[in-house]
Amino acid sequence: MEGQEGTQQLHLVLANKRFLLTHPDVQDIEKVRLKEEVFSMVKADDMAPFYETLVAESVLEMDQSVLDSMRAKIEEELKKLDEKIADAEENLGESEVREAHLAKSLFYIQIGDKDKALEQLKVTESKTVAVGQKMDLVFYTLQLGFFYMDFDLISKSIDKAKSLFEEGGDWERKNRLKVYEGLYCMSTRNFKMAADLFLDSISTFTTYELFPYDTFIFYTVLTSIISLDRVSLKQKVVDAPEILTVIGKIPYLSEFLNSLYDCQYKSFFSAFAGLTEQIKLDRYLHPHFRYYMREVRTVVYSQFLESYKSVTIEAMAKAFGVTVEFIDLELSRFIAAGKLHCKIDKVAGVLETNRPDAKNALYQATIKQGDFLLNRIQKLSRVIDL
Repeated sequence: MEGQEGTQQLHLVLANKRFLLTHPDVQDIEKVRLKEEVFSMVKADDMAPFYETLVAESVLEMDQSVLDSMRAKIEEELKKLDEKIADAEENLGESEVREAHLAKSLFYIQIGDKDKALEQLKVTESKTVAVGQKMDLVFYTLQLGFFYMDFDLISKSIDKAKSLFEEGGDWERKNRLKVYEGLYCMSTRNFKMAADLFLDSISTFTTYELFPYDTFIFYTVLTSIISLDRVSLKQKVVDAPEILTVIGKIPYLSEFLNSLYDCQYKSFFSAFAGLTEQIKLDRYLHPHFRYYMREVRTVVYSQFLESYKSVTIEAMAKAFGVTVEFIDLELSRFIAAGKLHCKIDKVAGVLETNRPDAKNALYQATIKQGDFLLNRIQKLSRVIDL
């Protein structure tokens, strides 16, 4: 995979820079550089509608002469595109008409006019017959969705793509859709589904327009750690050759994964601290930062406690390289939230695990549901008697 070159879609690069510009943890000197880059990218593609949005959000300052220049160029280009459509409709065939409409759709995407782009994509779709070409239009819509983080649009487009595949479709596009759906699931906190979809796509990854392969592996490892059991993690992630070839390039990720599997908890916490900055500054993971931090700690504490019937708090704190006070506070929160099955004997300074018996839990649940059903039947019989 390393030899394969792919280019991330420029608008998604721009969206990431815009996200970093509004992030409180990014330094001011870095924001100055980002602002210049965003402004030059907006000017290069004549993104007048998007420029106005950024000005309204106080991300960029208004430069009326630049805006007027962009609007003039857009007007001129749209005139040319409309002439091409008219010419194709009068003198050429159906495929040429479709191509002319597609060119106009792509231009609206380029300038960041979301509503007109979606409208024009629908017109282009009405001129399209081949399933593969219809799928490509869905991918354009999905890219728009990720640019604006419009999850409703993304969800509908994924459902549309799946229904198109029922009519037919090639494997390459099906595999690409898995990555798009995986990114959507990760962005909406469905990490289990995201991990499954990413792992299915590791050997067939071609979706460079969304992100580079290194970023894809970063997402795959992060989602897998909180979603897979130990055996599956070893088979699908720790020993996966596709992951092994890339994981060393991503700071802290190899140590994060391997120290968890090898039960080196002190190293795990050290690597975890190093990764937090990357997670916090990631456009898709940032909204779930606190949730992800909690889930990872739940996984690692559960794994540690799995080996013991009881263990001293001091021994656990030593294993993780933290203070007794910190681990005591951490565990009390997780126990109260029902995330860990153990109890703290504060006097003896001991943790006692009380793992739930699956069969017993099922038996109790069945009895509870049975009682509920009997109550409903009794109420119903009284109504019928009346």
